Amino acid sequence: MKEKFVFSIVVVLLAVAAHATGQQPVPAFTFICNDGAFQGSGTCPNGGRPDALIQGADGNFFGAAQDSMEGSSTPTGGTVFSLTPSGTFTLLHTFAPGTNKTYPNGNVPGHLTEGPDGKIYGTTLFGGVGGCNGYCGSGVLYRVNTDGSGFQVLHRFCSQSNCADGGGGTLVANPDGNLYGASFTGGTGISCAPYYQGCGTIFRVTPSTGAYKVVFNFNFTTVGGFPSALTLASDGTLYGLEVGSRGERLFHFTPATDAFHSVAVSFPDFNGLPSRPGSPMVFGPNGNLYGLYVIYAKDGEGVFEVQPDGGNLQLFPFYTTTPAGGSPDGLLLASDGNFWVADYNGKTGYGDIVTLSPSNGTLIQTLAPFGGTAAVGDYPAEIIQAKDGMLWGSTYQGGDASAGHFADGTVFNLNAGLPPR
Repeated sequence: MKEKFVFSIVVVLLAVAAHATGQQPVPAFTFICNDGAFQGSGTCPNGGRPDALIQGADGNFFGAAQDSMEGSSTPTGGTVFSLTPSGTFTLLHTFAPGTNKTYPNGNVPGHLTEGPDGKIYGTTLFGGVGGCNGYCGSGVLYRVNTDGSGFQVLHRFCSQSNCADGGGGTLVANPDGNLYGASFTGGTGISCAPYYQGCGTIFRVTPSTGAYKVVFNFNFTTVGGFPSALTLASDGTLYGLEVGSRGERLFHFTPATDAFHSVAVSFPDFNGLPSRPGSPMVFGPNGNLYGLYVIYAKDGEGVFEVQPDGGNLQLFPFYTTTPAGGSPDGLLLASDGNFWVADYNGKTGYGDIVTLSPSNGTLIQTLAPFGGTAAVGDYPAEIIQAKDGMLWGSTYQGGDASAGHFADGTVFNLNAGLPPR
């Protein structure tokens, strides 16, 4: 599961309240579950806890919901769905437990990517290889047509001895016609044992054949290990962060030649407390890489900036110092030239949406519409920008439901007056 980091530092931030009419999100679809024996437990026919969202080439949205029923703190099953801009919902696939409840075709879906063939590709967090009620295994890599037909498992992670084939990861579509991902563990690098099976991999998926191949293995003592999600550059090369024997390193992978290069990026200490990157990176308006960083044992979060060659690392002051810390998933560079962030907790504890300046990481505005009784639900999980400039996102739970039912998250949209992409 995704690890959330919280941290703080004393800074002066520009905070502008943004509650004007037209700048509040509205639910486009609410995931409704059936009440079971206990309040807040029961089956969720369309899924629940939506946690991933993309817009396809056809203009529709595609997403994944983490569970198929509520009743425990750990989700099980999950669904893949489509949603038109007007709110028409279609269930594309449900991850079934199988005969022995081992979820052989995946359990708890994660992020999605549209391939060059127009199919939807994704990975699951669990299932695939192993038993113990679906929580063994490192998940599967799958694809499905946009109408829900043709679901196919392309690879079951850690299906090779000692997880030599890698342990899963988020996919990115590359201009070369393939998809690439980085697995945090797995591979043939042995210097990370005995605590991990391998130090991580970069893998490639060929849509025309569905073939899966590891194209690079990390090794902790030489090039580092435990890579972050990949960031696609305009030239088709890939960037990411890893941890080496001497601290964090920025790596650069060229798919055309499988060439790999990394350089040290020294995140500093603050009064003896180490800082570290806490989210995947994105390219900013100036061509540099940006991400969010944390400081161990401190509340809050801030933006960092680094050049693609690893030079001139800057850690901007924390944009929030609230006890909740925000718990952001990552940065969205929107068409207004600013970063937009969905904070899972936010200043209220129910989550918020914030806008940050790329020039110095300061807070520009905060939207806090989420709550236990809010129609859009609470705990925003992700935010994206559609082609028309509208912002879309999902909440992890809550929303409006009729008697005998409960809501388990929403997909919402927000008209923030942004220009089209």
